[in-house]
Amino acid sequence: MVVKTTLSRIKKWAIAGIAGTLAFALAACGSTASNSNNGVDKDAVITVNSVEPTGELLPGNVSDTASWKIATQLFDGLVTFTNKGELVMDEAESITPNDDASVYTIKLKDGLKFSNGEAITANTYARAWSYAANVTNAQVGASIFSTIKGYDDLQVEGVDPNAQLSGLRVVDDKTLEVTLNAPDSSFSYKVGDVAFLPIPSVAYDDIHGFGKNPTVSNGPYVLQEWNVNKDIKLKKNDQYSGVRTPKNAGIDYVVYDSLDTAYSDLQSGNLDVLDAIPTSALSTFKNDSSIQAFSDSSSAFKSITIPQNLEHFSGEEGALRRQAISYAIDRENVIDKILSGAATPATDFLAPVIAGYSKTLSGNDVLKYDAQKAKQLWEQANAISPWSGTFTIAYNADGPYKAWVDAVANSISNSLGIEAQGNEYATNSEFSSAVNKRQINGAFRSGLQSDYPHPEGYLFQAYDSASADGKGLNNGDYKSSEFDGFMDQAASETNLDDAIKTYQQSEELLLKDLPVIPLWYDNVSAGATQKMKTVKFNYMGLPSYYELEKTR
Repeated sequence: MVVKTTLSRIKKWAIAGIAGTLAFALAACGSTASNSNNGVDKDAVITVNSVEPTGELLPGNVSDTASWKIATQLFDGLVTFTNKGELVMDEAESITPNDDASVYTIKLKDGLKFSNGEAITANTYARAWSYAANVTNAQVGASIFSTIKGYDDLQVEGVDPNAQLSGLRVVDDKTLEVTLNAPDSSFSYKVGDVAFLPIPSVAYDDIHGFGKNPTVSNGPYVLQEWNVNKDIKLKKNDQYSGVRTPKNAGIDYVVYDSLDTAYSDLQSGNLDVLDAIPTSALSTFKNDSSIQAFSDSSSAFKSITIPQNLEHFSGEEGALRRQAISYAIDRENVIDKILSGAATPATDFLAPVIAGYSKTLSGNDVLKYDAQKAKQLWEQANAISPWSGTFTIAYNADGPYKAWVDAVANSISNSLGIEAQGNEYATNSEFSSAVNKRQINGAFRSGLQSDYPHPEGYLFQAYDSASADGKGLNNGDYKSSEFDGFMDQAASETNLDDAIKTYQQSEELLLKDLPVIPLWYDNVSAGATQKMKTVKFNYMGLPSYYELEKTR
C-alpha cells in the first residue's frame, strides 16, 4: 500500500519519483543453488555482526548504525520501506496531506499493541514525538521534528520535559493531525525515520533505563538480553502483527572489535551473516568458496567532517584550507589500492540510488584530485595565518576504517607537505560519544545512509542549522541561512523535478562551503555462510534481518 493523498503530484513523487530510482537489490557473487532443496529451519537464531551500540536503543536517541540496526527491529512505525525503497504503510492506515502539504491527517490501523499488551494510539505517537523533540530531553534525533508546529517552543532552556508539540492534535485514538510550520512534501517519507518510532508508556518511568533495556516493543522482535561488548540477542515477537513477519526465531548481534575476526568466524561457520567485508579481504572474498558473497551499489555516502570551530578552518582561511584538503585527496587511488574498487568517487552529497543524485553539479571539480592546486590553496591560507600542528582524522578501530583513513591522510600529507594522520578510538561507542560531545579536536570520518530514501534525508539532516548543536546529524555544526532557505523551499515543492533543482542548488552551496569533504559512495560488500538459504538486503544496504533464513 502506498500513501493515500489528495495531492496527485505528491502521490506521483512518492511512487514514481523516489521509489522508481531505487531499483536496489544485491547481486550474489556466489551461488545459493546448492541450498535450494534444503528445508528452512524456522527455529534458527541467525548470528550477525555488530559493534557495541552507542548509548541507548531509544528511537529518538539513536545516533549510529549499530543502534539503528537493533532499534528498527524492536520498533515499528507508521511506515516502512521495501528493500527497493518503496514506501509501505505499516502502523498507519493512511497519511493524507491537505492541499499545500502543511497539515497531515494520520489514521492508524486497528488493534495495534506493544508486546506487553498496551494499546498503541494516536497519543502514543504524539507523546513519543514530543519527548524526542524536547530540548530538555537531549535527544540526538530532535531536529527531525523541527518542521512540526511548536518545535521552537520546545527548544527554550528550562522547558518542561513533558511539554508537547502544539502542532500535534489527537483527534481520537486512531487519528493524529499534524500541523507543520510550513509545507513539507517529504513528511510521509520523513516519518520513516527511526526517531519517529513509538515507545510504550512504561519507558517514561525510567527513560534511560528503558533505552538500555527496551524489553517492551512493537516490532518483529523483542529484546532477550544485552550483554555489553559481547552480544545483543533478539527473539521473535509472538504478539507481532505488522508487515515484517520474521522468518527466523531471532537475531543474535555479535559484537566484534575487528572485522577481520568477524570474517574468520564467517569462513569457519561461526557467524551466519557479515554485512561488511574487511579491507584485507575485499580483493578475494568474491572467490572464497567457503562463503556466499554479495556485492552491489548502496546508499552509503562517505566523507570526513571538519568542524566549523576547528582552528584554521573558519572564515576565508578555512574556506581555502577546506578546498585544499579536498583537492589533496586522491579518491580513485584509495578506492583502487585500499578498497579494491568497492566504492565510487563522490560527485555530490547524496548517493547514486537516491533521487537527485548528480555527476554534473557546478563546483564539483573540488572533488577531483589536483595536488598542485591543493598546495596553491594551502599556501594562500598560510598567508592569512600560518599552519602549525598535525591534521588528524578520527575513526573507530572496530570498524573498517583504519586502512583508508591512513591512505587519505597520506594523500593529504604528500600533496600539502604537512603532517596528517589518523586519530584512533578503540570502539564505535567511544568514537561516537566523542563526536556527539564535540570532544574531537580535529577532523573525523563521517557519512550518511538516510533512514528514509529521500534527498531531504541526506541534506537537511546533515547540514541544516536545525540539525546542529547535538540536535541531529550536523556534527560539524555547519550553519548557513542560505542553505536553510534552500531546505525550506525544497520542502514546499510538490513536484519532484522542482524540488530536485532546489536540492541541487543547496549542494552547489555545500561544494563551496565544504562542511564535510565528500569521499565516495561505498558499495555493499557482504557475505553469508553456505547454510544461509535466504539473504536479502534493504535499501540502506544492510541485511533485511526479518527475512533471513537458514537451512536445517
